[in-house]
Amino acid sequence: MAPSLLAADFARLDAEIGDMVAAGADLFHLDVMDGHFVPNLTFGPFIVGAIRRCTDLPLDTHLMMTRPDRYLEAFAEAGADALTIHVESDCDVAETLAAIGALGVRSGVSLNPDTDLESVRPHLPSVDLVLVMSVPPGFGGQSFDEGALDKMRRLAAWREAAGLDFAISIDGGVNDATAPACREAGADILVSGSHLFGSPDRPAAVSRLRGTGRTA
Repeated sequence: MAPSLLAADFARLDAEIGDMVAAGADLFHLDVMDGHFVPNLTFGPFIVGAIRRCTDLPLDTHLMMTRPDRYLEAFAEAGADALTIHVESDCDVAETLAAIGALGVRSGVSLNPDTDLESVRPHLPSVDLVLVMSVPPGFGGQSFDEGALDKMRRLAAWREAAGLDFAISIDGGVNDATAPACREAGADILVSGSHLFGSPDRPAAVSRLRGTGRTA
């Protein structure tokens, strides 16, 4: 379970992180947006470094950037445990994924809802993570695109057929209503922001998304 810190209260970030650790989070998802690849601007390596000092949990850093290849080393040095780039980025994806691996962090590739899944297939043998976007990237609180379910099923089938071991992650609109279908489709990591941080009972919300708690 990966709370997306985009939905946290950054005025009390340390407390928000501690609260999610206590609630049972497995890792944190960090949305880095450059204002070009997506129409929003969030934070850079400096904030990733501050988050790193607040927790020992893995930091899954999602680089929604036009040129993520220019910033890999900075994010790795700040404490990112995984760097995920978009297949739609304006860089050589294969070379950038290799550069991420050379830095000693986990590599991931992501794709937007309208992008053909075949675009990531050549990269599957060299990645640790595939992040399926079930909403257009850029802003939290959007509705789930059910086309993501078919993408995850196909990824799971490709993984099994090729004997690969990459994780399948889903991001966007993940909540009590959509999580069961995501798990059934093959998701290993559920990224949830607004739903988790807006819950009055965060441990129960984490448990329900995992499928280990009551839904009512």
